[in-house]
Amino acid sequence: MRIGQLARRTGTSQRALRYYEAQGLLAPTRQASGYRVYGDDDVALVHRIRTLLAAGLTTAQIRDVLPCLVDVEGLLTPDCPELVDGLVQERNEIDRAIAQLRATRSNLDRIIGGERRAG
Repeated sequence: MRIGQLARRTGTSQRALRYYEAQGLLAPTRQASGYRVYGDDDVALVHRIRTLLAAGLTTAQIRDVLPCLVDVEGLLTPDCPELVDGLVQERNEIDRAIAQLRATRSNLDRIIGGERRAG
């Protein structure tokens, strides 16, 4: 299938698909004319990429973890033990960032509250 059909089947823009290719996440074959040709497996691969992006991973991280993920009944599952450790670290970083944002918001709320009392 060509890039437009893959874009429609995955709900992804053609620009994003070209970006995934540039990042080494997709590897379409090329026709003599230069057109990209994708297989049916690429539909599932794009869905995995989008799921991992939505989970907060960068394309560099995705490139590293894709070989260690399997699809078990529609659920991405780690197939390499070291992958779980890395994902736990990533989640811990997210938790730290959330805690920092909450503290920042609390400080801002106090400032806003003080402004309202003074006014």
